Amino acid sequence: MTTVRNDVFKIKDQFVTLYGDEVSVGQMAPEFTSVASGWASVNPLQDDKGKVIILTAVPSLDTDVCDRETRRFNEEASKLGEDIVIYTISTDFPMAQQRWCGAAGVERVKVVSDVVEADFGIKYGVLIKERRYLRRSVFIVGRDGKLTYVNYLPALGQEPDYDEVIAEAKKALG
Repeated sequence: MTTVRNDVFKIKDQFVTLYGDEVSVGQMAPEFTSVASGWASVNPLQDDKGKVIILTAVPSLDTDVCDRETRRFNEEASKLGEDIVIYTISTDFPMAQQRWCGAAGVERVKVVSDVVEADFGIKYGVLIKERRYLRRSVFIVGRDGKLTYVNYLPALGQEPDYDEVIAEAKKALG
């Protein structure tokens, strides 16, 4: 049974309903399935096992903050080696994600959709029931599959501290 939380996160001045429990540093990162271009099923934690994986959850690529965030992480990804992989996860349809990535020139960040089963949103405690999109958050999974960094941003419009995320990812390389 999925946990439902109604007193954790607000949009404007109203609490919204979040599905799932929050995850924390030190625990094994929950495996999840999402979809990529062409509706292909993907499991990011299995696909990039043994690498440091940055998971960024955003509401929609078609919003200003999500656009800026994903472009910035794409720039950062181009400076990182092959041992750090960045995924952006939203509930946008895969074809909308693909169109946005093409228009934005995003090639280094792997963009996947949680639109079908919301598996990621529920397992990481970020699925907002009222909007059926994800709460902005960032997670880093170490080479061993454990979470080394967790940041649930307090507002949808707040961007993560990019320098902190990249520094923590590099630290997780060991």
